[in-house]
Amino acid sequence: MTIRLATRASRLALWQTEHVASLLHAAGFVTEIVPMQTTGDAVQDRSLAKIGAKGVFTEELEVSLRRGETHLAVHSAKDVQSSIPRDLELLAFLERERVNDVVLSFNEQFSLDKPGVVLGTSSTRRKAQLRRFYPQASTAEARGNLQTRLRKLEEGQFDALVLAYAGVHRMGYDHLVRHVLPADQFVPATGQGSIAIECAESLDETLKAQLKAALDHPATHTCLVAERAFLHTMEGGCSIPSFALATLNEKGTLCLHGGLISLSGEEYVEDIQQTETAADAHALGVSVADSVLGRGGREILASIREHRG
Repeated sequence: MTIRLATRASRLALWQTEHVASLLHAAGFVTEIVPMQTTGDAVQDRSLAKIGAKGVFTEELEVSLRRGETHLAVHSAKDVQSSIPRDLELLAFLERERVNDVVLSFNEQFSLDKPGVVLGTSSTRRKAQLRRFYPQASTAEARGNLQTRLRKLEEGQFDALVLAYAGVHRMGYDHLVRHVLPADQFVPATGQGSIAIECAESLDETLKAQLKAALDHPATHTCLVAERAFLHTMEGGCSIPSFALATLNEKGTLCLHGGLISLSGEEYVEDIQQTETAADAHALGVSVADSVLGRGGREILASIREHRG
């Protein structure tokens, strides 16, 4: 049979889906890629926070799974909403790329420390972190796919872009990276650097097991379980400046660094916890989120929601 793969139509999304297809081919499957336009791709004149809908980069793909038009949906894991509909499931997470945020500029001498620089980003989290750690800089909205953002950068709409390294690397733009932001300070969004594979819950169980065996990276999967449990407990999404990064060491110790930052960057609540048992990944995510909420996170979330009306 031919495994049909639903994907966004951007170059990065297609690269990710072609990578998934190559792994499936190696396992003996035949594949067909089915590109689609999502709400997040179609609406470019508003920030993601103002669009407001959950799953702005995933909903259309999920509809195709429900209808049986496709077998798998390929997502950037950080775009997947914190709650998955009960008739769908996250089957696999591919091995994670480097998780850091990076700063891109055509200017080889670009420095974040120069007063008055304008940084392009569409991420609420990155804007808040930049206000906290680089208050001398200002931010500007930078919607669109990677190539669109680079065109805006070349046109001078901003001095630099702040993006996830994974996408920059996959598209071959490493030569434009001027700064790699430390992951313990600019803690990334849940799932950053990984590719998530979603399917209908009703898909044949034997087929699901074969597909998971071909695609899933167990260590990444464990980390994503913890991060997504954190995000779900925080009731967060791409419009909330929360962050979470789980790491699993060789001894099997799972560590989760999670937190929340106010839109201004002034209020910052974080917690770091660990467990010796990977099976406790979900509980770890809930524990870190509960700690963050209990030490000021609820008040930050209330302030953000009041600000947005």
